[in-house]
Amino acid sequence: MSVEPKGDEQLMTIDELASTASTSVRTARYYASLGLLPAPERRGRLAFYDERHLAALQLIRALQEHGFSLAEIQDYLERVPEGATADDLVIQRVMLSPWANTRPETVSRAELDARAGRKLSKAEVAFLATVRAIREVEDGFEVQMTFPITCQLLDLDIPMDAVHDADAAITRHMDALVDDLTAVVRHQVLAPFRAQDHTDAERDRFEYSLGKLRQLTLEALVASFQRASNQAIVRALEPK
Repeated sequence: MSVEPKGDEQLMTIDELASTASTSVRTARYYASLGLLPAPERRGRLAFYDERHLAALQLIRALQEHGFSLAEIQDYLERVPEGATADDLVIQRVMLSPWANTRPETVSRAELDARAGRKLSKAEVAFLATVRAIREVEDGFEVQMTFPITCQLLDLDIPMDAVHDADAAITRHMDALVDDLTAVVRHQVLAPFRAQDHTDAERDRFEYSLGKLRQLTLEALVASFQRASNQAIVRALEPK
């Protein structure tokens, strides 16, 4: 992750950074030494940190609370887009809450077969990797949350090319939808809240509300897709 400090707004010392993040200076320095925090802004012998460092530190702590190891946290942070802002990192942290038990799990090749309920062929393993249901890592396979659903598709009498194209269509539209929804949360929800002073209780309530918003958004997406599918079927059955 590369998040460079910008400007002079709300610069903090390492002591102030740790205090604001409710952690120890020793812990903050340790994370920084591992490269989990971006480099501070240097002014002579003094190092200063800003909101991006605070958001990154809070994200690291949230990942640890969800059971991520330091190696997994480093891998997670490496996937954060270049130039991520403090608000981007806040959204990443808050949106973890409803999915605390869905982080990828690494299994062996034999365990992968056991999860699938049968011996997977090399072609099937390659297909699962292509549609991102699994990811091959050094010590096995990282199983994603879509793995059980994708395994069921393997048993259907449907060409894998069709499944792959359907997956590509879903991914394309979901990525665009996520970008749009993230922009809404960032500019219309998060930015107005951060522009005002709030008590700790109000911040906790706000973060809970954001997490709940993600859960309700998913339920709304499922309902909307079902409604759109039903309408498409009705249109297809209408006489020409």
